[in-house]
Amino acid sequence: MEGKKTRGRQSIPMKKIESEDDRYATFSKRRSGIYKKASELVKLCNIDIGIVLFSPTGKPFSFFHPTSEAIIDRFLNPNTQLSESTRLVAAHARNKVNQLNNRRELFDNIKEVTSAQSLLLDNMKENGQRYRWESIEQFNADEVKKYEAWLSTTVFNLNNRLKHLKNEASSSSSSQAYPENTDN
Repeated sequence: MEGKKTRGRQSIPMKKIESEDDRYATFSKRRSGIYKKASELVKLCNIDIGIVLFSPTGKPFSFFHPTSEAIIDRFLNPNTQLSESTRLVAAHARNKVNQLNNRRELFDNIKEVTSAQSLLLDNMKENGQRYRWESIEQFNADEVKKYEAWLSTTVFNLNNRLKHLKNEASSSSSSQAYPENTDN
């Protein structure tokens, strides 16, 4: 087994990062991490949250949920109720965030599946395997016969499995007076 190429996850001591480039990179990574955690808090606990950050260069960044107006109003007057228009805007913002989170989760799942498929394809290419449907024109006569035998066996096995499933379905269904004919 090859040795580790990285040091892995390690605890970073809490001190100012002296290198400007490292400080900017760390800020960007940590900022996105804070936003993710804030978004999780909103989703899991159904809370309102507001975060204001200033980068090392002085550029402002913010995260508000549902809206900055709703957060500031609640911060300034915690005991008062929000106005009807602010509540409607907040509800609309919540719905929009939920929709976007659902889409993000969908895209994350698609990305995960695509990565797995890509890895599988790479492994197949490394092992010299080829897709039969991509290279069937390149088969010689012997390979065509082997492929035909494989297809026949596969069709036979699929038909047997289908018959087996139909038999299970008809035997488990007590309301069916006449079982289906499974002889195909």
